[in-house]
Amino acid sequence: MGFFARDPVRDFPFELIPEPPEGGLPGPWALHRGRKKATGSPVSIFVYDVKPGAEEQTQVAKAAFKRFKTLRHPNILAYIDGLETEKCLHVVTEAVTPLGIYLKARVEAGGLKELEISWGLHQIVKALSFLVNDCSLIHNNVCMAAVFVDRAGEWKLGGLDYMYSAQGNGGGPPRKGIPELEQYDPPELADSSGRVVREKWSADMWRLGCLIWEVFNGPLPRAAALRNPGKIPKTLVPHYCELVGANPKVRPNPARFLQNCQAPGGFMSNRFVETNLFLEEIQIKEPAEKQKFFQELSKSLDAFPEDFCRHKVLPQLLTAFEFGNAGAVVLTPLFKVGKFLSAEEYQQKIIPVVVKMFSSTDRAMRIRLLQQMEQFIQYLDEPTVNTQIFPHVVHGFLDTNPAIREQTVKSMLLLAPKLNEANLNVELMKHFARLQAKDEQGPIRCNTTVCLGKIGSYLSASTRHRVLTSAFSRATKDPFAASRVAGVLGFAATHNLYSMNDCAQKILPVLCGLTVDPEKSVRDQAFKAIRSFLSKLESVSEDPTQLEEVEKDVHAASSPGMGGAAASWAGWAVTGVSSLTSKLIRSHPTTAPTETNIPQRPTPEGVPAPAPTPVPATPTTSGHWETQEEDKDTAEDSSAADRWDDEDWGSLEQEAESVLAQQDDWSTGGQVSRASQVSNSDHKSSKSPESDWSSWEAEGSWEQGWQEPSSQEPPPDGTRLASEYNWGGPESSDKGDPFATLFARPSTQPRPDSWGEDNWEGLETDSRQVKAELARKKREERRREMEAKRAERKVAKGPMKLGARKLD
Repeated sequence: MGFFARDPVRDFPFELIPEPPEGGLPGPWALHRGRKKATGSPVSIFVYDVKPGAEEQTQVAKAAFKRFKTLRHPNILAYIDGLETEKCLHVVTEAVTPLGIYLKARVEAGGLKELEISWGLHQIVKALSFLVNDCSLIHNNVCMAAVFVDRAGEWKLGGLDYMYSAQGNGGGPPRKGIPELEQYDPPELADSSGRVVREKWSADMWRLGCLIWEVFNGPLPRAAALRNPGKIPKTLVPHYCELVGANPKVRPNPARFLQNCQAPGGFMSNRFVETNLFLEEIQIKEPAEKQKFFQELSKSLDAFPEDFCRHKVLPQLLTAFEFGNAGAVVLTPLFKVGKFLSAEEYQQKIIPVVVKMFSSTDRAMRIRLLQQMEQFIQYLDEPTVNTQIFPHVVHGFLDTNPAIREQTVKSMLLLAPKLNEANLNVELMKHFARLQAKDEQGPIRCNTTVCLGKIGSYLSASTRHRVLTSAFSRATKDPFAASRVAGVLGFAATHNLYSMNDCAQKILPVLCGLTVDPEKSVRDQAFKAIRSFLSKLESVSEDPTQLEEVEKDVHAASSPGMGGAAASWAGWAVTGVSSLTSKLIRSHPTTAPTETNIPQRPTPEGVPAPAPTPVPATPTTSGHWETQEEDKDTAEDSSAADRWDDEDWGSLEQEAESVLAQQDDWSTGGQVSRASQVSNSDHKSSKSPESDWSSWEAEGSWEQGWQEPSSQEPPPDGTRLASEYNWGGPESSDKGDPFATLFARPSTQPRPDSWGEDNWEGLETDSRQVKAELARKKREERRREMEAKRAERKVAKGPMKLGARKLD
């Protein structure tokens, strides 16, 4: 039975990628790209082939192999694994590129920034300081060929072949025998007399000066070229001259060289070096220091190299969120770095963190996620949105903080295309109905209407038929003027989703009522919308064959392409800031609608001022509905858009006075039952939001949820109308109920904080006056009774003596 010898190279857990070795390495080693067999992760493999007659080089290679194993430092090339056989030596390190090749590639791509070079040199000097000051070792081979760059742009010191001890044990420096490396030796090495006084770091600091010259000026042709600094920055020239001085005694220690370069105004005194130094020590920093660092980090990321952001900043951000409780401050830099990732990397690294963040109860975290949703929404798939994100987002509709409710509404524009049937047409519509009807913030009610108009094309045909007309009709009765404008614009933006019957019988009557609105901006939009709908009806009347074409989208399935007008109508109307939507509108130049200014009424102090909203213009034909609009002041629009990210959402103010959240329609006779009003008010105040809307499905359809009752219940038997009483005047009772005037539409402009068509002031004032009068009379009677009792006690038998027994 025979035995087969095992091949150690074949059993080695790493393998070479079959391609020529990377150049630029004078010496015995050849650098190959490799990978780990089990995972495929990239590595670099330094290979030395043992050749007969080259015993001296073999000993140098074995010494380097030993040094790689024993030396561990963040700025020295990281050793992973190794293989030593009679035929070869393999040293596996982190994946790196020789500095010469890296600089050449960066020059071809546009050049290397001084920020990167400053940090790279900082790392090499720090590695030399570690070797000289902590390990008493002389590197003896500092040059371009001994420096490597990893995927994050970090510079690593390698080339440990000719290292020796500074204390003299182990012999002197090994002989190199390679002219390309000997040209970096300092001039004092040529003096064999030994009379030159030098420090242990003098030779390595000379070679560092040669490295600096080559980084800025290219390969060093001869030692005499060091006298001309060339392209070396002025802030570095004084320190460079110290390195290449003829007197080795004055060459600075690596640690002192770092201090000099990091002094204020020095070459290494910049934000990039400071950021890297903080990241290296982030584990021992105080939480307050980390918070401040992450808050300021976003401002600097644009100037930092892309590879550095992806491979060094991003891991630290993820670690800070997972284990450091950094909270919402990591979101802005996290999404900024995410722009540098591929779609696959984003899915692997960012999305799991985002999903976890949505389950957080931290309000600052939630509102920042909602504000920055446009940066990651394209990477979220539909199952993730519907099962892991939307259930957490909808809690924002019920939040007591108005800013969170408003941002939640705006985020629906981005989430709606990815929501399933149940979440979009049922769950979301219930929350929208409650917000539009009962939210005390006018801007939130307005933006709910705006968002509904923008996502209308995603709704199913049955939901559109039930919801849109009722919702926009309700908005036109809102006491907040901008909400009424949004209702009109909502009708215009979704005009293609209504049948001709709905246009004539449901929409136009509502719009006609707004032609006498107290606010001119509402009247202007109403007139434009009326003309547009009339033009559409007239065109069908002229040519009935157009009916099928005009109503083609009414019963069609939901489709984002159907909302052409919705993509070009008003932005978020009333927050005093611009919106995500305005950014999305600008990203679609094909529609390029022009806009007009909407005059706004003065708003009470403390109420967010309505932002200008673009409006659809009057089309000449139905085909031009989306394209013809009035001009708008572009400066005002851009300033509103730019304020989106600058708004302090924590200071969103409450409205001056709370307004009624739900309004009862006028009956055909113009009267409303007061009993039904009191009942509705009690119902609203006694039930929570969840219970309010859990009964919607049982009550019937969305028509019942949005619309008001069209008829009144008959009064109880025996009840007489007010008009049937003889009130003691000469007028007969056939003149009608005098209380009906309390419910008549006011002839003058209503108060801004009351419903535009209802005036409850008179009845409530009378009721309060009657109650006050009754209370006053009761107090007066009680006072008289008390005075009478006191008078009776005074006229009794006189004052009683101390100790006397009271007689009955």
